[in-house]
Amino acid sequence: MSATFVDQKISAEDFKFAFRHHPAGVGIITADVGNGPVAMTVSSLASVGINPPSLVFSASALSSSTETICAAETVVVHLLASNQVELAKLGATSGVDRFGADIEWSRLPTGEPYYPNANSWLRGRVVNRIDVSGSTLIVVEAIESKPREDAEHSDAAPLVYHNRKWFALGEHAELA
Repeated sequence: MSATFVDQKISAEDFKFAFRHHPAGVGIITADVGNGPVAMTVSSLASVGINPPSLVFSASALSSSTETICAAETVVVHLLASNQVELAKLGATSGVDRFGADIEWSRLPTGEPYYPNANSWLRGRVVNRIDVSGSTLIVVEAIESKPREDAEHSDAAPLVYHNRKWFALGEHAELA
């Protein structure tokens, strides 16, 4: 007995509602193609392979940072902890200076802008861009990471985005 499926489309609101109830880790992507650094907060970030180490994230056409990030040959992907929620909010807010004098940022020796105090970061080479429904999936091969001795000392809980709110994922959330 085979099931019969009917192609039907769900509304954008129903789709957004479903994903609002799916928690996601939070990252911030930085890049510069020569016209100034940009940053974008993402929750659509996932590891996709280990050999070579690869990841993917989605860049919305609505973001002012997308054009630069899509044009970049390399990006820095920051994986944020709960004590970096202000950095996540900065990357998610339109019309603000994400690299002002009051923001702690620098450039890697290779030139990419980055936030050195992020819980962890990966510098990567963009290996593919796929246009999907008004967004661009960007596939990145990781080529450098924050030194482990710098990252291992952080005991901050991971930052999670769920239903339009920020959360810290702590030991209390572990299930037996």
